[in-house]
Amino acid sequence: MSRELEAVVIGLGGIGGGALYWLSRRLGGAVVGLERFRLGHERGSSQDHSRIIRYSYHRPFYVRLAEQAYRSWAAVERESGERIVVRAGGLDLFPPGGAIPAHTYTESLDACGIAWQWLDAAEIRRRWPPFTVPDGVEGLYQADAGLVAAARANAAHLAAARGRGARVVELAEVTAIRGGVDDVEVVASGVRYRARRAILAAGAWTNELLGKLGLRLPLTVTREQVTYFAAPDLAPFAPERFPIWIWMDVPCFYGFPVFGHPAVKVAEDVGGAETTADGRSFEPDAAGLERVKDFCRRYLPAALGPELETRTCLYTLPPDRDFILGPVPGHPAILMAVGAGHGFKFASALGRILAELAIDGRTDHDLEPFRADRPILKLADPPRSFFV
Repeated sequence: MSRELEAVVIGLGGIGGGALYWLSRRLGGAVVGLERFRLGHERGSSQDHSRIIRYSYHRPFYVRLAEQAYRSWAAVERESGERIVVRAGGLDLFPPGGAIPAHTYTESLDACGIAWQWLDAAEIRRRWPPFTVPDGVEGLYQADAGLVAAARANAAHLAAARGRGARVVELAEVTAIRGGVDDVEVVASGVRYRARRAILAAGAWTNELLGKLGLRLPLTVTREQVTYFAAPDLAPFAPERFPIWIWMDVPCFYGFPVFGHPAVKVAEDVGGAETTADGRSFEPDAAGLERVKDFCRRYLPAALGPELETRTCLYTLPPDRDFILGPVPGHPAILMAVGAGHGFKFASALGRILAELAIDGRTDHDLEPFRADRPILKLADPPRSFFV
């Protein structure tokens, strides 16, 4: 079988679903999305109830991209009627002598005209009594931060795309990709798709797909986990009373107000072991869970309660932990995206950018920091720095 199309999207997680959504807004049914597994699977990076969204970032180009992310999610909300972004405020906690410099965040926010507040430990404890941070810890508070309802957002992207005629194909494992100057051929589960453009948004399976083009990037895949604690008193952790938060040090921890589960969600960032997309385990890591508990005992004891659930996911990390976004080197008709373990907040905006590149061949966004052929990605064994 053969199908002629304008665009093929491979991988329908957050970014791929976003790309299909924005493509369908302009191309209707001339696009198809291919998903290797069942929709909504938890093998990758995009499911669960919530992901952090915030303006606070260490480089101005991420802050500007966050502005686009809020606007893109608002468009999806208007169309779907779903509440996707929940503003709860966001608190970056900087301990004395921490490994992550605060000034890169405040300077980036200032460069983009985003309002923020600097809080001392006493004020943090006053505003949010569950925190027991000691004197010397300081916080960067940004009122517009909060969470994206991840699974709800994924479903909204795909439902709207289907409503415009886009096809969504589950259990479609890609076995071949061939890219010309202005056309692409993709074979998935015995079906041959021909299109002007293809978009690879396959997360931990990225190098498997690039291998079909004779390419490989220095990506590290890690298996991460989040835990939902049934705190004895959930009221202080309601989204209107408690922010999303990040402990800005190494190791780095982060957490959410109550959302999706009657529990408080806490996790360690980049705390998991290296793995592969198909070889990963789904079993919780006991040592990682104990590190999260120990952090909570020290700084957020009210969150601790019975473990309602521990979920695993995968990070796909470039060595500098910046996104990869744009054409595949040597294959101008094939675009790609890697979210680097912090991309979901931007998923709809990244999908919109990919759609612009696929249809118009250009975008107004500065993609230079995210090029797939940037120098560090050309190194066989590049230095790795995963904390931002």
